[in-house]
Amino acid sequence: MAAVRENVHLLFKLYCLAVMTLVAATYTIALRYTRTSDKELYFSTTAVCITEVIKLLLSVGILAKETGNLGRFKASLRENVLGSPKELMKLSVPSLVYAVQNNMAFLALSNLDAAVYQVTYQLKIPCTALCTVLMLNRTLSRLQWISVFMLCGGVVLVQWRPAQATGVVVEQNPLLGFGAIAVAVLCSGFAGVYFEKVLKSSDTSLWVRNIQMYLSGIVVTLVGVYLSDGAEIKEKGFFYGYTYYVWLVIFLASVGGLYTSVVVKYTDNIMKGFSAAAAIVLSTIASVMLFGLQITLTFALGTLLVCVSIYLYGLPRQDTTSIQQGEPTSKERVGGV
Repeated sequence: MAAVRENVHLLFKLYCLAVMTLVAATYTIALRYTRTSDKELYFSTTAVCITEVIKLLLSVGILAKETGNLGRFKASLRENVLGSPKELMKLSVPSLVYAVQNNMAFLALSNLDAAVYQVTYQLKIPCTALCTVLMLNRTLSRLQWISVFMLCGGVVLVQWRPAQATGVVVEQNPLLGFGAIAVAVLCSGFAGVYFEKVLKSSDTSLWVRNIQMYLSGIVVTLVGVYLSDGAEIKEKGFFYGYTYYVWLVIFLASVGGLYTSVVVKYTDNIMKGFSAAAAIVLSTIASVMLFGLQITLTFALGTLLVCVSIYLYGLPRQDTTSIQQGEPTSKERVGGV
């Protein structure tokens, strides 16, 4: 019976991986089209803000269906959202940390070569695994650790683009760049695992947690809109450059965000990382047919590493989807058996 449950659980994780990969890959392809077409470019900050609003509305709709009737729905909102400022503050942490991460990533890209940035930023994958071990008291086997670092290397190779010499001299501060990338990597690992811990540490509905997080997310993104593009938006309008394809990108990003929370709730952040890597591979392959992108040897090797790492990570029969109550030693948690 235990073996049957284990196999069912594995199939569910694979299903989550496949669906999230498909949504993320479709989103990436649509986003690439909107940014490379000859139409007027839209403001990406406004698209991010609208995405947060749509995710909030979808979460409210799903919660309403989950509660069953209007009375219970209103009571749930009153108790968990309007009457729980402490919980709202708790869920504002990931939004603020993700905002810091995005700004640090931009700062790092401005002060590092693109190739160096691509390699170092993928350290967020093992960083997420380490945060999972330290913050959720889980253990990873040696094979799982190997697969995590193999995935990191595979993503680097898949995204590798040889540096091209240009006549433009850009003043960069490598020390500042490496400091910023370190902060971005830590923020990425911490924010994802923190949200997972909040989701799995109580019986509160996933959709209530989403509503709490997206409310703070809207505030954070509105601040970003004002600081980044406020003057231009005032001149051209909030929806400047929007087309049907832009709205498609926003919709896919919204669905992908909701599905990511489902994956985190019922699997884990490490599985989310594997799904993101698989989406990169799938979207790149699709770009070959749609945009004429050339397949390189490094891409083929990276794809092989990503596929092998996903297979290896699924081999151990270690449950990494629930928070362990015990307190294993640091050596046991990091090293596994």
